[in-house]
Amino acid sequence: MPEKKIYMLPNLATPNRPVVFDEMVCNGCNRCVEMCPMDILMPNAEKGKPPILLYPDECWYGACCVAECPKRFEGAIRMVHPIMQKVRWKRKDTGEHYRVGMNKPPPPNTRPPIGGWAPRSKR
Repeated sequence: MPEKKIYMLPNLATPNRPVVFDEMVCNGCNRCVEMCPMDILMPNAEKGKPPILLYPDECWYGACCVAECPKRFEGAIRMVHPIMQKVRWKRKDTGEHYRVGMNKPPPPNTRPPIGGWAPRSKR
C-alpha cells in the first residue's frame, strides 16, 4: 500500500508532449493551468513543482499557457509543435532549408523569377 495518495497521473498512452516544463526553473505558480482553454494541465500536488500534463492529445497549440508564464523567457515552459505543424521551406536553386523563427535565417531571395516579375497574362 503506497504511503501517499495519488490523485492524477499523466496520460502515458501517447508520445505527444505539447508542453514541456523545466523543473529547475518552473516555480509551480499554475498560471499556465488557469490560462489553458482545453484544461490539459492540472496543478501538481507538490508545491513548487510544474503542473501535470494530463490530456496532451487535447492541446490546440495556442500557446496561451506559454504566453502567460512569468518565467517563459528563462525557459520554464515551452511549446513543442508536432512535426507536421513545423513549416519549413527549401530553395530549389541552393537546396537550403529554412523556417520562420530560426536563429540565423538565410538572406531573402531577391533574384527575379524566371520570366520576370510581369503577370503571366502580359508576357
